[in-house]
Amino acid sequence: MADIGRGTGFGKTILFGEHFAVYGLPVIASAISDRTVADIVPSEKYELIDNRPATPGYKEKKKGEMERSMKLLLDYMNIDVKRDPVKIILSGDLFCTSGVGASAAMATAIARAFSDLYGLGIGDEEINRISYEAEKSTGTPSGIDNTCSTFGGLIWFIRDIDSGKNTIEPIKLGKPLDIVLANTGISQDTKAVLSDVKRSKEADPGKYEVTFSKYEMLVKDARKALEAGDFEAVARNIDKNHELLREINVSCDEVEKIISAAKASGALAGKITGTGRGGYVILFTPGKELQEKVSKAVESIGYITMKTTIL
Repeated sequence: MADIGRGTGFGKTILFGEHFAVYGLPVIASAISDRTVADIVPSEKYELIDNRPATPGYKEKKKGEMERSMKLLLDYMNIDVKRDPVKIILSGDLFCTSGVGASAAMATAIARAFSDLYGLGIGDEEINRISYEAEKSTGTPSGIDNTCSTFGGLIWFIRDIDSGKNTIEPIKLGKPLDIVLANTGISQDTKAVLSDVKRSKEADPGKYEVTFSKYEMLVKDARKALEAGDFEAVARNIDKNHELLREINVSCDEVEKIISAAKASGALAGKITGTGRGGYVILFTPGKELQEKVSKAVESIGYITMKTTIL
């Protein structure tokens, strides 16, 4: 056994999809360069020390979800921290809030750190599976967050609801994609929002059938546009995607305020990324000059932003 085990997990952003992923519709998602780091050392008692940067209130709101996630991860890996206590220290530069895959990044980092500590030699496929199991703390996860967190890159993802054998295809961009991620400062319980959307769908299945059909057409068009480097078409589809997310009631005033300010400063499009009703907003800002301008405009109305590029 090593003296210390270390692991990392990428954050993620969803360009197209969000809640539609749960119902087996295609999603375009990407890892971002910001990561969570886990260090694990043998200790006299089990401790989990969370030093990750986060939106105020995020850790408190996510406490129950995080505890469930850790139990699922430890049970799946067959690790008994009562018998063999360890200290887990979380850090990194991924700013945690709803929408950036923070829980999956945490699980991926911890799974890799345990593998490193105990010399288990666990490969990425199994790390991805462990992270997925931990993500069940939110209910029935799509599998997107853990896949991005583990493998990185831009992916086309379709969840196979029946067999569980998900479709994962890398997407090569025609051009690098500069974006701004704006933090609403609001954290949401993923399981609660997913459950609310599910209830709404069951109450009005006809509405959702139309919404799903519109979404499937736009995401296929968006993939072609990304591969061709057609940013105007990408922007149109981002806005269409957000309109559909509004229809299923996962936007909020803060999200709309950010998008409005971003577009007034030149952003080509904007939408929720992730759970919604808070969390992050992805703003489409091709070019470093526009990216900087939009970031400053959004920060001027009181929101924290992150500038990044998807390659």
